Amino acid sequence: MLAEQRHQLILRALRSGGTASVIDLSKQLDVSAATVRRDLLKLEGDGLLSRVHGGAVIEEDRAPFDEAAEVQVAEKDSIAARAAELIEDGQSVILDSGTTVHRLARRLHGRRLTVITNSLAVYEELSADENIALMLLGGMVIRESRMLDGFMAEDNLRQVHADWTFMGACGIRSGGQVMDTTVAEVPSRRAMIAAGDKVALLADRSKFPGSGMVKICGPEDLDLLITTASADDATCMALNEAGVRVITTPPSAVDGWAEVGV
Repeated sequence: MLAEQRHQLILRALRSGGTASVIDLSKQLDVSAATVRRDLLKLEGDGLLSRVHGGAVIEEDRAPFDEAAEVQVAEKDSIAARAAELIEDGQSVILDSGTTVHRLARRLHGRRLTVITNSLAVYEELSADENIALMLLGGMVIRESRMLDGFMAEDNLRQVHADWTFMGACGIRSGGQVMDTTVAEVPSRRAMIAAGDKVALLADRSKFPGSGMVKICGPEDLDLLITTASADDATCMALNEAGVRVITTPPSAVDGWAEVGV
């Protein structure tokens, strides 16, 4: 079993029970206790758990998808509305598993597009729309995030190419670094970035600085940020100066939008 797969399964076990012992994890993963201890050391270094005597406890405080989907809804809809305007009929788009990206998917009905996604929520949203060619990436089902992830998703992404990648994040640092809270999800997000001609980050004001100890990418990997007017001005300006086009939207989708630096 690859290290990434073990990390994913360890975090899942901890999310389910809050704690887990090295002995139990060793049995579940069919690896040695020494291997589990090395995995726990790596995950602790990434800020995803804390080791305790004989095992580990979860430190992650990430809301499940359904809970996160109910937060900042008006802002997410405003961001999604602007993102949808950028997509031309006939294009291919990669949509990640974030809740703001899911709001974008809801605005693509009836469009002649190809949508590539690892999000079960996006799949459910678009599966009945015959105008959309829909590709669901393979991988392990992460129920709490309503997504598919892991090395199979990465392998699938190496075989595709898209006009756009739309992605979310848990946090954006002052220097423009895009962060996640879950180490196991980072490789597939990086593969999405590599597979898209243009990469757009969709992030409401709560993501500045947000949370996350694991870096997904830097500003050099982004073409566009769509956020809300109340987002951190200094971070938005830093991204703009790094060559990222920054579009700010109002609190709701019914008003206008603006660009930083223009």
